[in-house]
Amino acid sequence: MNQEEILQIMRITGVLKEGHFLLTSGRHSRGYMQCASVLQYPQYTARLCEELASRFADVQIDTVIGPAMGGVILSYEMGRALKCRAIFAERVDGKMSLRRGFTIEPGEKVLIAEDVVTTGGSVKEVIELLKEAEGDLQGVVSLIHRSDSCLHLGTRFEPLLRMNIESYTPEDCPLCKAGIPINKPGSRGLKSI
Repeated sequence: MNQEEILQIMRITGVLKEGHFLLTSGRHSRGYMQCASVLQYPQYTARLCEELASRFADVQIDTVIGPAMGGVILSYEMGRALKCRAIFAERVDGKMSLRRGFTIEPGEKVLIAEDVVTTGGSVKEVIELLKEAEGDLQGVVSLIHRSDSCLHLGTRFEPLLRMNIESYTPEDCPLCKAGIPINKPGSRGLKSI
């Protein structure tokens, strides 16, 4: 797939939202990438994940793990494309953890899958989880890297798209200064706060 084909899928499914958003990182933004909009369509999700999987065709992957919520469907579909196991991590008392009987064995070759990466916070938490389990991290994939800045994850990083959508600290947010209500998107839905 080329970049225009990927962008077309994102447009068709309404991934890009515009407004005033509170991001998971705590920063504010005019735009939000709601990847759940594309993940609701298995045919598009399969195509995107097959493209990501092709980038790791020469690497042994035993397990794909995604941080909940954004990485759950993505890790499953990446596992299907790579013909390996797929699991997810979720926060327990503020820390990414393995639950539901999921484990990582020492030396297990693992790929992390996330929908949108901005600061890499959730991915870095999963990396720490893998270090504690002595897993062998092979890389990170995402549908979108939401910044043009270089992200240092200490491993190979393969996003399908790089999109620079400016974000602001709450103190410097021009949207707050203009009195525009802020929305907190994500798995709990869009709501004004």
